[in-house]
Amino acid sequence: MAELGKGVTAGKLALNVQKRLSRAQEKVLQKLGKADETRDTAFEELVASFNKQMTEGSKLQRDLKAYLAAVKAMHDASRRLQDCLADMYEPDWFGKEEMDALVEDTDTLWLDYHQNLTDKALLCMDTYLAQFPEIKSRIAKRERKLVDFDSARHHFSSLQKGKKKDEAKIAKPAALLEMAAPSWAQGLISAHQVAQTNLSYNQAEEDLGRAQKIFEELNVELQDELPTLWDSRVGVYVGTFQSLAGHQEKFHKEMSKLSQNLNDIMTKLEELRQLKKDATAATKTVDDAKSEEANHSESTSPAPKKLGPPPSRPPPRLTPSPDPKQQSLGMLEEEVSAPDTNTDASSTTQQSSVTNGSDADLPPGFLYKVKAVHEYTATDNDELELKVGDAVLVLAFDNPDEQDDGWLLGVKESHWSQKKDISAKGVFPENFTQKV
Repeated sequence: MAELGKGVTAGKLALNVQKRLSRAQEKVLQKLGKADETRDTAFEELVASFNKQMTEGSKLQRDLKAYLAAVKAMHDASRRLQDCLADMYEPDWFGKEEMDALVEDTDTLWLDYHQNLTDKALLCMDTYLAQFPEIKSRIAKRERKLVDFDSARHHFSSLQKGKKKDEAKIAKPAALLEMAAPSWAQGLISAHQVAQTNLSYNQAEEDLGRAQKIFEELNVELQDELPTLWDSRVGVYVGTFQSLAGHQEKFHKEMSKLSQNLNDIMTKLEELRQLKKDATAATKTVDDAKSEEANHSESTSPAPKKLGPPPSRPPPRLTPSPDPKQQSLGMLEEEVSAPDTNTDASSTTQQSSVTNGSDADLPPGFLYKVKAVHEYTATDNDELELKVGDAVLVLAFDNPDEQDDGWLLGVKESHWSQKKDISAKGVFPENFTQKV
């Protein structure tokens, strides 16, 4: 007999086709109600539980794979972030080596976490679900063998009914056979008919017994395995989620330590930065104080009412400091002139030291001479512009009430020497000058 394929012959193919036709015919008869169907309610409940268990397990497996994919994505994002931090961290910053070690430890922790979940949780679920396809195929085979058993049972039952009818026919031979055949031939014909009937009956009985045996073997095995498999789901779920929770706890505990270390490094770095900033500010303050002290070493009075010098320069003094000769001259004139007691002391001193202009070398109202130690740019028409080294002849104000604190009236000595004219006189800040 020629082979149609690997392990498949024409006889086997014909037998399979015959079985499928018989099963299809039996199912049609059962649906039409012309043949009874063997039902097992308890087994059907087991099958329903099996299908539910397989669906739940498959869903858990999919969700677990999605969780692992999310863990891997988080690992990749964390690694990129840590690498970015390590690249930006300057070599001279505090804890550079600790930072590099922390980045490596974080990456290793993520790798171990993902691998442990894969080995302890996902592989366990894969092993658990691997047994379902084989059991599912055996359940389907049991259903087919049940249909074969019902078909064989119905066929055997129909033969039993037909045998009784054939026996009745054999007991009444046909008239033609009796007339045509001799007496000894009639017995052979009857024996042949009985033999054919018995052969079909025996074949059907053997087919029924074989179909029943195959079905019962599968049925018994599945009835033993399905309840055990149903109960095993609890242990699988417990083991899976216990492993998941344990590895999560360990991972987060170790990650918390690494996060605390990172926070400590950042805190220390900020403290050092703040200390450096404060030290720089303190140094700058000391330098400014020294500079200000040097600039203010010769003056103690507050700023003048008019626009004063820049902040780096010392503020102007409130009153001028006359030399001893001028003080003596003032005291002598006070004794002679006996000024009014209500007159201001500074004005009295100035008035007492004013010359009458009889000396041609000094302008009228001359008090004393000063020398400019800072440049001063006039900001008003009545102000006198000064350059460092200019000699100025200080004059008395015509009206003492017009004098502002810290400001003097004078004319440059060079101008007076050349023109003998005080029309170029002007006011200037006292703290920009020094007596000579």
